[in-house]
Amino acid sequence: MATNENLPPNVIRQLAKELKNLDESPPEGIKVTVNEDDFSTIFADIEGPAGTPYENGIFRMKLLLSRDFPQSPPKGYFVTKIFHPNIATNGEICVNTLKKDWNPSLGLRHVLIVVRCLLIEPFPESALNEQAGKMLLENYEEYSRHARLYTGIHALRPKPKAKTPAMSESTTVINVDLQKPLEPAVTASAPPLSPLNIAKPGATDAASEKNDAGNAAAAAGEATCPAGGGTAAERKMPAVVSKKLVDARKKSLKRL
Repeated sequence: MATNENLPPNVIRQLAKELKNLDESPPEGIKVTVNEDDFSTIFADIEGPAGTPYENGIFRMKLLLSRDFPQSPPKGYFVTKIFHPNIATNGEICVNTLKKDWNPSLGLRHVLIVVRCLLIEPFPESALNEQAGKMLLENYEEYSRHARLYTGIHALRPKPKAKTPAMSESTTVINVDLQKPLEPAVTASAPPLSPLNIAKPGATDAASEKNDAGNAAAAAGEATCPAGGGTAAERKMPAVVSKKLVDARKKSLKRL
């Protein structure tokens, strides 16, 4: 069995730093599992993105690192069986980031986000699973049905989340009469204000929504699927609004 003794000390140091960062600030929908005695194999559980045939499933994948990493890319495999054009029946992942578009400056976080993006935007033109690729191009409904079937049979089930009185993340603009003084009560116990889009005088609802979306993406720092992932188009991933943005909004409201 491979151990960290097979990896150069500089690679071990780099991986330890990356894995610590992933543990403290995991990408959305991805949880990394680490064997501290063997950094050459990295496991990650990926949540099926909402609105895809993989929704409500958790898929385990692994990255195999060679001794000369990061000069050469890791090899990616899905351990959980999945029906996807760019994932072979043996689990091998076909994505440009792990092949011709690899760059030693890319880290594990980038690779994991690209793989999750692949579940949102398959790339049937470079299919490893020809049946899935052909089905996706010719009959999406049949492809989606087949992929959901695999998800229901093979994917792990997400643990039920504890019910909390959290505010619904609705995109509806809340109309606030700014001509009247605001109630002085934005307290520490109030629900987070970040999901709300407050209309400003002279601004359209659409412009307000666009501005809020931009602020949220900037705060999250990784709101989009990275380029070079072998996808047909980049798609935005849901951004996690940071505590700093929430605090900033509270201060802004107090000044009004």
